[in-house]
Amino acid sequence: MAVATDEPAKGKGSPLIMTIVGLLVLTVLGGGGGWLLGTVVAPRIKTATAAMQTTKQAAGDSKQAAAAALANGIIALDPITANLAYPSQNWIRLELALVFKGQPDAQLAQAIHQDIMAYIRTVSLQQIEGARGMQYLRDDIQERVDLRSEGRVSKVMFRTFVIE
Repeated sequence: MAVATDEPAKGKGSPLIMTIVGLLVLTVLGGGGGWLLGTVVAPRIKTATAAMQTTKQAAGDSKQAAAAALANGIIALDPITANLAYPSQNWIRLELALVFKGQPDAQLAQAIHQDIMAYIRTVSLQQIEGARGMQYLRDDIQERVDLRSEGRVSKVMFRTFVIE
């Protein structure tokens, strides 16, 4: 015999109510995520944009600085990029500046640039490893500049030095 009960069957609720609750939870999560992005990430974007504008202004100022350096007897050479003699798959990039005694000479600076580039192609990685190797490279380049300029260049300044 079957027993009949008067209690209604307990369910999880109607599918419509569960859908509405799910949408409410997703709406709250979306709103919280938007608030988080607006308060945490947006100020960082504003700071980065301001930094980019400062960099653009500095680039304009660097042209003025280059003109001032030329007036003070300093010529920045074009970057020198060349493969090393050994191992040949490694390359070197140098950015140098020459400090002239008196009036700078652009033709002499170009001749020195070509001379340094030819020298760099004869250097091996083992010769320029470490602090001592770097000092030897600086001394060798300074000696070549002194010979080429006949004393008209007082100093060679290394702006960048990269080996890959």
